[in-house]
Amino acid sequence: MERARSTSAPPLVSRTTAVDAPPFAAAFDALSAPRTTWSAPDDALVLGSGAAATLTASGPERFADIRSAAAELFDSGDVHAGTEAARPRVFGGFAFHEGACGGDPWGPFPEARFVLPRVQLTFADNGTWLTVNAAGPDAAVDAVEDRLADEVERLSAVDADGSDPPRPGISETRRTTSREAWRESVEAAVDRIRGGDLRKVVLAQALEADLAADFPRAATLERLARKYPDCHRYYFEPDGGGSAFFGATPERLVSLRGRTVETDALAGTTGRGETPEEDEWLARELLDDAKNVHEHRLVADTVREQLEPFAASVSAGDRRVRRLATVQHLHTPITAELRDDRHVLELVEALHPTPAVGGLPPDRALETIHETEPFDRGWYAAPVGWIDAAGNGAFAVAIRSAVATARRATLFAGVGLVADSDPDREWDEIQLKYRPILDELEAGAGSVVAGDD
Repeated sequence: MERARSTSAPPLVSRTTAVDAPPFAAAFDALSAPRTTWSAPDDALVLGSGAAATLTASGPERFADIRSAAAELFDSGDVHAGTEAARPRVFGGFAFHEGACGGDPWGPFPEARFVLPRVQLTFADNGTWLTVNAAGPDAAVDAVEDRLADEVERLSAVDADGSDPPRPGISETRRTTSREAWRESVEAAVDRIRGGDLRKVVLAQALEADLAADFPRAATLERLARKYPDCHRYYFEPDGGGSAFFGATPERLVSLRGRTVETDALAGTTGRGETPEEDEWLARELLDDAKNVHEHRLVADTVREQLEPFAASVSAGDRRVRRLATVQHLHTPITAELRDDRHVLELVEALHPTPAVGGLPPDRALETIHETEPFDRGWYAAPVGWIDAAGNGAFAVAIRSAVATARRATLFAGVGLVADSDPDREWDEIQLKYRPILDELEAGAGSVVAGDD
């Protein structure tokens, strides 16, 4: 088992200054790999470049190992953040399960990887902030302050060229799961649920897409931001920057600030209507649908149970419909107050995988996923997010996601199966969940994914 390690040991030095906001796409293209972006409805947009320190881990202790490595990195920090939003944070994610990053396209991705960016540009409500971080031999205050001045000058020269690169277009698609194989897998899983071996399991598909032109990274992120402003949006390049894992997920796993925890139960899906009246009808049908309500209740009840060992109190809001551009979900917000101080990764490990992406009981659901899915999940449906020096952080569930290289993207989508799941309806739901990423890759509207018929 690989233990967590930092490629640059502490001490940590960080300096921040306010800057005029450069155009996002121009700044993204000007900064060096590996690049990171993170944005959430209640968080600033962060664009990171390079790696002052890289923390990696693998195996069953990867959550604890990253927690220890992050604490070691931050413990000796000399930090002048300027504003809370621009404080040093490590950004990254985990594999869905041990051994999940073995196959294509996950080769460049460790089972856990977090980066402290060398350069961090934070677009916050109170302005735009440039942060320069250094760790280990580079962590000299004078050198960091000189580099901050250099980066301010470099970013001040960044200017948008006025162009908006088009979507690349898709020349060919390949499914990892045929419709017949899908039907057989769903029927087998439903039989296990009806027999009492499982209560729920989430099965996923992968779709490979060959791109007709180079993948426009910054333009794709900007389009996702415009279309999904209420989602957690993320982008991670491993070392070298040849690949990128990105997405716009509606599902928060957990956020921790002090002793206040926020999380969500998100399960149960339908489409969007062509008219406001049809949209409302679909939403009402979703709220009343026994299969979707049962699936959602399993998730909400389990999330509350997983938080209770840590919490002085747990409360859940009313079940409601959350509308996105292409789908509607059943959604229950859940909050908790902790009994004592905890690190965000303790909660991440306790909650992952939620029944919304794994199943119940967790061990049997994971066995079913292993036996059924003909691909590696990698970071798909796994926790991605950030950690700060206080052990606070925010993590999302990495769904509505893809891995992309210059000319290829692999998309992932899954559905929750319960006793009355229908293979054809679940197949159709998968296609809806591909749309957020697929729409940003296709050159024109209305394209058909190979094998939908």
